[in-house]
Amino acid sequence: MENKATKKRGAAAIFFLCPARHILLLFSALVILLHLLTRGDHALMVTLSERLVRPAHRALSLLSARVPFSVAELVIGLASLGAIVYIISFLVQLVRGGERGKRGYIFFVTLASAVLLIYAGFCLLWGVYYYGDDFAAQSGLEAGEVSAEELAAVTEYFARLANDYAPRVPRDGNGLCATDRARVLAYSPQLYRRTVEQFPCLAGPELAAKGIRFSRILSYTDFTGFFSPFTGEANVNMDFPPALFAATVGHELAHQRGVAKEQEANFVSVLACLNDGDPDYCYSACLLAYTHLGNALYTADRQSWERIYESLSEEVLRDFAADRDYWRQFDTPVQTVSNTVYEGFLHSYDQVLGLRSYGACVDLLVHYYYEDAVAALT
Repeated sequence: MENKATKKRGAAAIFFLCPARHILLLFSALVILLHLLTRGDHALMVTLSERLVRPAHRALSLLSARVPFSVAELVIGLASLGAIVYIISFLVQLVRGGERGKRGYIFFVTLASAVLLIYAGFCLLWGVYYYGDDFAAQSGLEAGEVSAEELAAVTEYFARLANDYAPRVPRDGNGLCATDRARVLAYSPQLYRRTVEQFPCLAGPELAAKGIRFSRILSYTDFTGFFSPFTGEANVNMDFPPALFAATVGHELAHQRGVAKEQEANFVSVLACLNDGDPDYCYSACLLAYTHLGNALYTADRQSWERIYESLSEEVLRDFAADRDYWRQFDTPVQTVSNTVYEGFLHSYDQVLGLRSYGACVDLLVHYYYEDAVAALT
């Protein structure tokens, strides 16, 4: 009896070292556990997506839209600074000595509770999307396998479109795309108007994507943008060459409108940009579509790929070269770690193709644009 009482007092003493942190830790762990246990329940995930997550994102995005800068970037910056200060403070106290075990335990619980809280919020405000109805299911579009002949036809179609739009975008003295990023962002609220009429499942507030001030940091981690489920904002990197910038804006806005899967967000971006008709958006969408289609065709039919690649105009080739040159400078261990972590994240949500899942938008592109391609090429 005495031993049990001693153990209870010991457990209580440990709990009351930092009760708020322990409660937060347990609550976050419970949310994560419930998510893992219930995410296979499709009906529940659909209900949560439509009645909780999408309304929450709409409310958060409207609130964040009241300020011109990225709230997500500000929060990440302040959180990172706070974490650095906290770690340094802990190390200083550790060097000075005194109650090292107690301080070490509180430090560990603090970090663990913060990490689990963020992940729990992510599970609730984004993870449920992966197990509800995706865009293909909501739209009724086909995304099955395609033949090499169909793939080649649609790849050639987008190569021609890229050639057609290339002279219609601003260019600098070197002949490179010089799209005005500020204009693209200012135009972005109306980008989905025509597409929403066709696919009501993409309805959402007409809000502008936001540029990240410290975009160079994003480039080091190999990100052209991100959607923040905690602020409802579509954020884009402002540093990489502008040829693919507008399509990136469309991609992040697709996330803002509930398209969680990366491959579907790529397709929806191409669809919305071409439906809208703005030259900057159309050209950028054609480059994005050709990139994914061309990569798939290179493996499926090398001869057709070579023929189509040789048909690309000098303007298109220069823009692709500028994009490759830009990203080559960030081929560092930081980028490798970032890609590894993100691929692990995709796997954790049953995106079994990992980063290669970006290429799965090819199926949607081929099925949707094949008839247009046949009509244009004959």
